[in-house]
Amino acid sequence: MSASPPAPKLPISLAANPRLSSWVKFTGEGRVAVSPGKVEIGQGIVTALAQIAADELDIEIGRIDMIRASTAASPNEGVTSGSLSIQQSGRALRHVCSEVRQRFLAAASERLGVDAALLGVEDGTISGPGNIRTSYWELAGDVSLDRDATAGASAKTAAQRAVAGHAIQRVDIPDKVFARPRFIHDCALPGLVHGRVLRPDVSGARLIALDEAAVRGVSGLIGIVRDGSFAGVVADSEVAAEAALKALRKDATWSAGEPLPDEDDLADFLRSQPVETTVIDTRVAAATEQAARTLRRQYTRPYIAHASIAPSCAMARWDGDRVHVWTHSQGVYLLRADLAIVLKLPAENIVVEHMEGAGCYGHNAADDVALDAVLLAKAADGRPVRVQWSRHDEMSHAPFGAAMAIEIEADLDAGNEIIGWRHAIWSNGHAARPGRAAQPALLAASEIANPYPRMISTNPPAANGGGGDRNSVPLYDFPAWTITSHRLLTMPVRTSALRSLGAQGNVFAIESLVDEIAALRGEDPIAFRLQHLRDERAREVIRAAARRAAWKPERRSGIGYGVGFARYKNTGAHCAGIAEIEGTDEIRVRRLTLAVDVGEAINPDGVINQIEGGAIQATSWVLKERVRFDPLRITSTSWTDYPILTFSAVPMVDVEIIQRPEIEPVGAGEAAHGPVTAAIANAVHDCLGVRIRDLPITRDRIIAAMELAS
Repeated sequence: MSASPPAPKLPISLAANPRLSSWVKFTGEGRVAVSPGKVEIGQGIVTALAQIAADELDIEIGRIDMIRASTAASPNEGVTSGSLSIQQSGRALRHVCSEVRQRFLAAASERLGVDAALLGVEDGTISGPGNIRTSYWELAGDVSLDRDATAGASAKTAAQRAVAGHAIQRVDIPDKVFARPRFIHDCALPGLVHGRVLRPDVSGARLIALDEAAVRGVSGLIGIVRDGSFAGVVADSEVAAEAALKALRKDATWSAGEPLPDEDDLADFLRSQPVETTVIDTRVAAATEQAARTLRRQYTRPYIAHASIAPSCAMARWDGDRVHVWTHSQGVYLLRADLAIVLKLPAENIVVEHMEGAGCYGHNAADDVALDAVLLAKAADGRPVRVQWSRHDEMSHAPFGAAMAIEIEADLDAGNEIIGWRHAIWSNGHAARPGRAAQPALLAASEIANPYPRMISTNPPAANGGGGDRNSVPLYDFPAWTITSHRLLTMPVRTSALRSLGAQGNVFAIESLVDEIAALRGEDPIAFRLQHLRDERAREVIRAAARRAAWKPERRSGIGYGVGFARYKNTGAHCAGIAEIEGTDEIRVRRLTLAVDVGEAINPDGVINQIEGGAIQATSWVLKERVRFDPLRITSTSWTDYPILTFSAVPMVDVEIIQRPEIEPVGAGEAAHGPVTAAIANAVHDCLGVRIRDLPITRDRIIAAMELAS
């Protein structure tokens, strides 16, 4: 007897939030409110989700109002991260809208006396034989969506979709182009006042003494807040708040801080700390073969700042024992959970509402500044308080992307074929987001009079893509490997999630060594990769990038070409990149050619935007970015000290999408970082004949590598 097929299951986000009305409501005259739990952080997700809803409901996309996530009403979809919004929210919304459409067709069938199979929907109007018709809005009173989703709803096939798969104008862009206040930084609530927080320059210093009398004469000052080492001011204008903060800082006394590692020898620091060691994956060869030689290579990346153009910002307002928070956090429910711990309030007394911010790329200071605003708002007599960090604050106190030291040993046989592979990572954890532990992860929570310990960053489990170990398991068909992660149990430099987590470092290391071995064998690096890949989608993105870049042009002096490939998390988007670089006084990336496979591309233009943005950001990381510090303090606190790629240095980026509408979609936001990093590094070797294994690739490091090779 054959086994019966497994019962259908709800998508993960819908299983956690099954009430249909929490996702979709028919409002007003001819409008539809769609309320996902994922948030817009510049990646275009609200547009892609609107496209999915428009398809499944058979309505024009212009009828859809995308509602910002809020703990007051939205489904709890955790955090917007990991390129999972399309996979999680998109699948849930597709199922919800499909079921809603079926329920309205059933109601129309009953009202019109016609078999539901004979009815169709066009822009929300339901019609059938003899020109009978009704609409979603006419039936809205008869169809209750205050019910849980069922597992049997059947979404449209790819061929039946009219909106998904096509590039449409992003719904969030008009407000930004016409300077309507969509960003939290531009929002002015009635009665708004301003706050600033005093923090030390020295890492880990505690506030010993404060001369509050010196501040009270500042014009416009409303109040001073002090709770242990947390101190700040509230004033009626930003100018007054800045003046009060300056006066407060002048006579503040701080304790000694905590020593920071030697930034010029991060690998030694990372290797010398107490760690938690985890074997991520092993593969045992079918037959044991003696290695003729072993290549041992170490690769490093520094601490990296989020470096958002606009510093973090939040607003908060108290009403008795209730507080309302406006934030550009990536996880409104997770932030609420941490706020509830710090404030010792029931979670239902706190509303956290999302507003867009100017970029984040991971866990920056958006959650920290929200708690700052909440604590300062206690001195504002019910008025909303807006707190915006300075550039100095952002570059000193926000979490950084973790530094990494990666060692790979590749065993080669007599013909220089790979027969064994050992990959070890030393790194801080890559995640310390709010709402995931019994203690809060927010900065001010470690500063108040009864402080919580600063959370030591952990790594997401491998099933969720991992953290420091992300993309460390090769996709190539090597016969044997051992992958090991050493997570530091100390954290003198605060770290948490930065776009792609450990994937950028691991792909850089793997693809650099694969390239080196191809050169050792005298083989074309693309041909060598194709020989060792069984995944046809992986092979196709590499071939597509090579075709589009016309790999490999005739060698020209001072020009180099390199390739990099990865499948993000080994389960997400496939991406291959080819870099064309110019090596003169410094490295300049002239052109990046990428091919990407995200399954069904809901909005192809949005996918291209994400890949372009990721490629440019990766170029900045590779060539420019490095958090600088001395033994006591972070020193890269301005754009001068922490340079990022400028417009004049942005490469041409050419993207090809391999559209697969029959395959469930995955995210594109973090797919390009690893491949682009590796492609640039490999192009540097092609151009200059030296391999740079420590990021960023600077003029000084190239000169040092050349001197070592000579």
